[in-house]
Amino acid sequence: MSQWNQVQQLEIKFLEQVDQFYDDNFPMEIRHLLAQWIENQDWEAASNNETMATILLQNLLIQLDEQLGRVSKEKNLLLIHNLKRIRKVLQGKFHGNPMHVAVVISNCLREERRILAAANMPVQGPLEKSLQSSSVSERQRNVEHKVAAIKNSVQMTEQDTKYLEDLQDEFDYRYKTIQTMDQSDKNSAMVNQEVLTLQEMLNSLDFKRKEALSKMTQIIHETDLLMNTMLIEELQDWKRRQQIACIGGPLHNGLDQLQNCFTLLAESLFQLRRQLEKLEEQSTKMTYEGDPIPMQRTHMLERVTFLIYNLFKNSFVVERQPCMPTHPQRPLVLKTLIQFTVKLRLLIKLPELNYQVKVKASIDNNRRFVLCGTNVKAMSIEESSNGSLSVEFRHLQPKEMKSSAGGKGNEGCHMVTEELHSITFETQICLYGLTIDLETSSLPVVMISNVSQLPNAWASIIWYNVSTNDSQNLVFFNNPPPATLSQLLEVMSWQFSSYVGRGLNSDQLHMLAEKLTVQSSYSDGHLTWAKFCKEHLPGKSFTFWTWLEAILDLIKKHILPLWIDGYVMGFVSKEKERLLLKDKMPGTFLLRFSESHLGGITFTWVDHSESGEVRFHSVEPYNKGRLSALPFADILRDYKVIMAENIPENPLKYLYPDIPKDKAFGKHYSSQPCEVSRPTERGDKGYVPSVFIPISTIRSDSTEPHSPSDLLPMSPSVYAVLRENLSPTTIETAMKSPYSAE
Repeated sequence: MSQWNQVQQLEIKFLEQVDQFYDDNFPMEIRHLLAQWIENQDWEAASNNETMATILLQNLLIQLDEQLGRVSKEKNLLLIHNLKRIRKVLQGKFHGNPMHVAVVISNCLREERRILAAANMPVQGPLEKSLQSSSVSERQRNVEHKVAAIKNSVQMTEQDTKYLEDLQDEFDYRYKTIQTMDQSDKNSAMVNQEVLTLQEMLNSLDFKRKEALSKMTQIIHETDLLMNTMLIEELQDWKRRQQIACIGGPLHNGLDQLQNCFTLLAESLFQLRRQLEKLEEQSTKMTYEGDPIPMQRTHMLERVTFLIYNLFKNSFVVERQPCMPTHPQRPLVLKTLIQFTVKLRLLIKLPELNYQVKVKASIDNNRRFVLCGTNVKAMSIEESSNGSLSVEFRHLQPKEMKSSAGGKGNEGCHMVTEELHSITFETQICLYGLTIDLETSSLPVVMISNVSQLPNAWASIIWYNVSTNDSQNLVFFNNPPPATLSQLLEVMSWQFSSYVGRGLNSDQLHMLAEKLTVQSSYSDGHLTWAKFCKEHLPGKSFTFWTWLEAILDLIKKHILPLWIDGYVMGFVSKEKERLLLKDKMPGTFLLRFSESHLGGITFTWVDHSESGEVRFHSVEPYNKGRLSALPFADILRDYKVIMAENIPENPLKYLYPDIPKDKAFGKHYSSQPCEVSRPTERGDKGYVPSVFIPISTIRSDSTEPHSPSDLLPMSPSVYAVLRENLSPTTIETAMKSPYSAE
């Protein structure tokens, strides 16, 4: 089943997450129509290869043309119109930057895999539960309801202000009419009655002015209360969700809803400000003793202006945190002289601000780094596909300044990866006579000068964003606090779901917890930064994080399909694997990651001796060097062992618990099984066909687990000749491949 078909079968809450990341950059219609073709392309490789990206973009447009031809025959007018529009948008947007479309599609596919993995996980972790609590959803609804109520109240005071204006105009007309009468007419009964009417109108005018001001005061109070409690809390929650999403957690959404609330409140406050200005004009034209407008208007206007300033200052946010396009799963790690992207949004979307707000980007003021490239850009509604007022910087590069001593500064991996910086953004709003200076900053970033520093830098980003809600604690690593172990394990699972498409189950997480602590229960434990990333594992020459990062790299580059299918148990101790295998049929095996070799994967199978004794055999771990020579699925298919004088045979029959090997891995085999050729057979150009065959020897006089040989570049026919002319002992001695304790 294709990935897209799996996505379409998700529950509605997961489908809503999928909907969040499909827009005009990569419309969902294209994802649906070209699902299988899209999944068959290597978009991640193309995101770092301009030639490959250009070819893929052209092929994408060709695929769209073919779809257009098909729907034209079906006379589907709406789909024809949409496809033509989409093709035009894609060609215009990505023609000069084909690598960007590869990045976009690669990210979308990765997010789909992460959501599928999250949907298949039986248990939510503590972080994800906290982000999806019912109280948060209830507050979101309350905020939207209160904002709508404030907007409605301001509309009512708008009517009150208009009524006051009309009442005052009528009073003014009648009063001036009496003033223009002759003195003799002023003493008539009709005039006296008119004077009484004017007095009643003045009383009514005074009452209505006080009533209007009272309503406005109440609106100001409700707006102040809403902004400084629920709305700011909602914004802080969105920022926390963004932090968690940066380290692989659930996609954050809700910014459009916040924008709607901020915009409605801004419109209401500006409308209220205009109403107060109208009341001042009315008071200037006609005032009287006890007139409430001069007594209250100034203070009320100050409060409204303060609320506008405060609303704007909170509305300037980093919508998408700094990230190198070459490493989309590692945001907030920036390499010197490599471009990164970052996107800002103003949550107050007013047409008057389009192209009028210029944003300047800079790096923190330690003068060690500067930003090269275009660092000043104007915000526009056209910048974003959803019509928000935003700006995206795509060509910024951090550059390290030389130290005063003439060196290149501190480029040590350990020091650099614990040093935090922030990208700062400044702008100025000039609107309706107000000038408002705004500033916001990215989450802390780690600067690296060499890609080898990336793993440790990413560990710093993980630890920071797990441990604190503070978005600007640049001295965090002076004294890093411990992290809750249960939360940290949840984040470890996110690394696998976001980076390699499948998260970790409870058994796998339990093994990781045991590796980090000596406790069997890990729900309430804590872990220090040193234990996670700086101290070597007991008896090893590497840290826990180095070990885990090497496994992620191994999966990504060499066994990704097997991992996504769930056939790699991976994290299981040697003791646990024996318990799992001991009662299984001979030839049952499982796959696990090596605990003693960085980036290694091994397999262990069970068999029985002639006396019925259960035996376990673990092959020496395969690393990326060996797996580059031969796909792991082919190794499992072709693997052979030599026992005593028997012919080579494949001992691997069933993937734990009882899945026939070919059923599990058959679709991942890259070629047909190799048949042993005789020396008289000839391949192309007269050569004997040669293949890589993974071979191990097992001594019949030992029940201890052994170790395999390297992959031997030996043709099957040559091996057959060796067996005919050499004894098994001689072959075994020549191979010199003792089993390891692994």
